[in-house]
Amino acid sequence: MQTNRRWTERPPGSTWGDYGMDDQIGRLNLLTPERIRAAAREVREGLRFCLSLPLDLPGGNVVNPRRLPPKLMPTGPASNYRSNFPLTQIDPRLTDVVSDDYAIIHLQYSTQWDSFAHVGSWFDIMGDGVPRMTYYNGYQANRHVCGPVDYRSGSAMACDDPMQARALGIENFAATPIQGRGVMVDLLKAWGPGRTAIGYDHLMRAIDTQSVEVETGDLLCFRTGYSDALIRMAGNPDGAELQRTGAALDGRDERLLQWISDSGVAALIADNYAVEHLDDRPEPSGEAPYASLPLHEHCLFKLGVPLGEIWYLSELADWLGTHGRSRFLLTAPPLRLPGAVGSPVTPVATV
Repeated sequence: MQTNRRWTERPPGSTWGDYGMDDQIGRLNLLTPERIRAAAREVREGLRFCLSLPLDLPGGNVVNPRRLPPKLMPTGPASNYRSNFPLTQIDPRLTDVVSDDYAIIHLQYSTQWDSFAHVGSWFDIMGDGVPRMTYYNGYQANRHVCGPVDYRSGSAMACDDPMQARALGIENFAATPIQGRGVMVDLLKAWGPGRTAIGYDHLMRAIDTQSVEVETGDLLCFRTGYSDALIRMAGNPDGAELQRTGAALDGRDERLLQWISDSGVAALIADNYAVEHLDDRPEPSGEAPYASLPLHEHCLFKLGVPLGEIWYLSELADWLGTHGRSRFLLTAPPLRLPGAVGSPVTPVATV
């Protein structure tokens, strides 16, 4: 293991430095040409499935109070909005009618990727006894991932652009781009529509029962039924019902986290919010520090495993189950938006 100017110590079990000291894509490095060719061999029928919800779902801000539905607006001043705008207003000889719009969008509102700049942790990266706010591969808060406030001092940030991930931004996932072999585990089929915290034993039972094979570099998908509930709620989500809906990975199960490490998966994807179980779970006792999002910390901070949330997987999962399959070609690049910590995505599965 090498060290560099950013860190001399890495978290136990992490992949920091394994793909290079300046790596920003983590286990997406495992999407090699050989694995892409293997993924392409899963295309037998030439059928495509859209794995994105409409980006105005869930609806409202019940799922996450900080995130609001997108707003679409026509460009131009109110005197001549570019909405059904006849260019005869400019020149009576012109026959064109033009509409042009823009969006205000919370990038992680609906079907999304989390970048590695989304969740970090306090860690003593220099081995000097001073924990620092740090992200994957030792990139630091307030230096590589900027914001308008330095929470260590409460002062305004001095960054030239205080709202930019100068490292680990979502554009790295777009430039890679994300394409590989998707593998489906149908947790709805295995554990029903209610909320089940999926630990190692739960997951292994589902994988064994459904004869799923997971290999290094796979993009592992979990169908839980959560997004189906969002569709039924039609933009008016019931928070209490959603908390009772769909299985979610138990990030406090150390054996599950170790399996994720050992499996070599390149990404984890689910049709639910957050991928991991958040509601009504016991928190660790005692005074020891712990992560409120242990799966996010394990995947985004330690391993460099992207997380996909609130995807639409049911139509694909049903087709795969009917045809005795679990593998497919998955193409899912995010927006190439420099500096963003997350992004909407319109994934495509091909079988």
